Amino acid sequence: MRRREFITLFGGAAATLPLARAQQPAGRVYRVGYLAVSSREQQLHLIKAFEEGLRSLGYRVGENVVIEYRFADGELDRLPALASDLVRMGVEVIVTGINPNTVAAMKATTTIPIVMTNSADPVGTGLIASLARPGGNVTGFSVDTGGEIIGKRLEFLKETLPNLSRVSILWNRDFASYQGRLTSMREATQALGLTLVLVEAGGLDALEQAFATMVRERAQAFVVLGGALLFNYRGQIAAMAVRDQLPAISTAREYAEAGLLLSYGPDLQDLWRRSAVFVDKIFKGAKPADLPVEQPIKFELVVNLKTAKTLGVDVPLSVQQRADEVIE
Repeated sequence: MRRREFITLFGGAAATLPLARAQQPAGRVYRVGYLAVSSREQQLHLIKAFEEGLRSLGYRVGENVVIEYRFADGELDRLPALASDLVRMGVEVIVTGINPNTVAAMKATTTIPIVMTNSADPVGTGLIASLARPGGNVTGFSVDTGGEIIGKRLEFLKETLPNLSRVSILWNRDFASYQGRLTSMREATQALGLTLVLVEAGGLDALEQAFATMVRERAQAFVVLGGALLFNYRGQIAAMAVRDQLPAISTAREYAEAGLLLSYGPDLQDLWRRSAVFVDKIFKGAKPADLPVEQPIKFELVVNLKTAKTLGVDVPLSVQQRADEVIE
């Protein structure tokens, strides 16, 4: 059940979409590369948002813009070859999404502009020089908005589970900005009087061991820290969470849709939709080095009441009323 529809339609659309479609040069066909570590199926809703963004700016996919899609189907080691393939095809810009995709594209080219739509700590991980002056051939979006959002997730979890005292953090060492986020997590859990249990999962096989550790350490709930690998396995994580009766919250609505109890974070579809503006500016001659990296402006809380019922959790009305979507 979607909430705040009126606000989104009446306010958000006016803020993010142009009032009239721009006219593109007649006869010109632009070429975009789209690189993703996940599968096409997992990216469909983001692809739709990106193409909607292009259409709002006057581009017609298959007519005056061609998009070359490349998917690694969850296999990180395939990214370099896929990125090189896009470079050989002569695309004019590469849309990359998360850090591993951006890194692969950067290694494949230092001249073709790269638009990252969902980067974590892009300055700290060396993707750009600064948010205001990214330098090089990379620009786009950073999803990091400081430690406040990390604390907010724990607050939602604590409000939903008033007796919560021990919480696990499920993380993956390959996630580029994990250290900074773990530091923020430690600070947030301490502020809320929670005991923190760190659990690492480096792959699908390691998830079973990770959940066994959480159960052994008497964790009452857990937070999924993020990253490409855990995102790709969100369905398995949700199933294991239900199996072991562990409520959880994560960074994006896709986790709640997969079966986690809660999610709170940036609206990823909005970021992919807005990434079309960067692509448009680059097509019109702007240099990535001169386009400031932006941060999310839309955040969403999603509550999965189906999962709550299975877990025997009574989600407070105060949390439900603040949700942007309640899955029933």
